[in-house]
Amino acid sequence: MTLFRLDASIRVEGSASREIADIVVDEWLAAHPGDTVETRHIGVDRLPADAWAHAVEAAYLPESDRTPEQRAAVALAAELVDELMAADAVVLAVPLYNFGVSQHIKNWIDLVITDPRAAAGGPPPLAGKKVVLCTVRGGAYGAGTPREGWDHSTGYLRRILADVWGADLTVVEREFTLVGVNPALDDFADLAASMHAEARSAAQEAGKALAVSA
Repeated sequence: MTLFRLDASIRVEGSASREIADIVVDEWLAAHPGDTVETRHIGVDRLPADAWAHAVEAAYLPESDRTPEQRAAVALAAELVDELMAADAVVLAVPLYNFGVSQHIKNWIDLVITDPRAAAGGPPPLAGKKVVLCTVRGGAYGAGTPREGWDHSTGYLRRILADVWGADLTVVEREFTLVGVNPALDDFADLAASMHAEARSAAQEAGKALAVSA
């Protein structure tokens, strides 16, 4: 069995999204010792920023007329889709950046969609596949908070992963990750600790469910 893991944080050490995803993966490996975990860290090993445009342009040209850059972009898109389709389950670790979708995950999604196997209107590339999205936010964005509605990432990711790509999606969320980092949030230390513990527990449950279902 193969688990595919994608990280989009620009950090490795100290990454809050990575911590949550690690728990999910650990639960998977506890149930499937020795299984393969394929990884791609697009926050560190970044995809070329111009690859999407080259891949889109290539779609309107015969292969013989494509530039080297267009051929490379098409090959990269195919590689990304291969990783998703070959996996028995998927884990994504995606932080909220500047109230929106990380440019790294957006670039990845856009490039994946250029491949005919993942194009809108075709068979969903993750149809019925178990996917866990681990997402974290530095502040608080829940109902009644001053920044309710400012998270423009999680809803978009749900739309793409579940509605467009057909994943059987579970979302594990953690908020207030900047408590202890930003002094302005010091008054929320107890609440942040509680949210952290709840996210870790939810990640364990999601990992166990992922391992059982795959």
